[in-house]
Amino acid sequence: MSFDTMRLFFSLMAFGATVVVISAFLLWIAARLSPRAAVMRDAMLDSVAGYELWLAFGVAAIATLGSLYLSEIAHLTPCKLCWFQRIFMYPLVVVLGVAAWRRDASVRLTTMLLAWIGAAIAVYHYTIQRYPSLGGGSCDASAPCSAAYIWQWDFISIPFMAASAFGLILVLMFALRSNLGRMSALEAAE
Repeated sequence: MSFDTMRLFFSLMAFGATVVVISAFLLWIAARLSPRAAVMRDAMLDSVAGYELWLAFGVAAIATLGSLYLSEIAHLTPCKLCWFQRIFMYPLVVVLGVAAWRRDASVRLTTMLLAWIGAAIAVYHYTIQRYPSLGGGSCDASAPCSAAYIWQWDFISIPFMAASAFGLILVLMFALRSNLGRMSALEAAE
């Protein structure tokens, strides 16, 4: 496939992930105010129940493979901030893969810590791309952090894609926590 096709594919996936993250956040707020929204939230949680770790693993694996495609096949040189985002994404593939295989929900804290830090770096990197004067020269001249190798639809860049993946992993970990809490409450009621 051509780079343009892959860029469009990655951009569509990032846009979809962002829509899910924003929708989940808005639904969580609305569920606190409206019983009808709470029913919708519970239906959303039921739709992923038991699959949260596998879905998060899939997100981390796709993000990892996408970053490897961009650097190893498309030959885009990652900047320092891209490397830091990779440092927090790549271990998630192993952590979530093993946890999903073993059905071990105890990795929530580790996963959320890695995802929060990775997301913060990605948001900072995206901000530098939007406002290059904020960069402060912390990156290499041959691979500047302010350079946007991908700038799809005037807002999606590589750090945006990373932030959307980290955000979706976080949403899935919150869903896992909620579903475990709901299961505990049902078991206690029996």
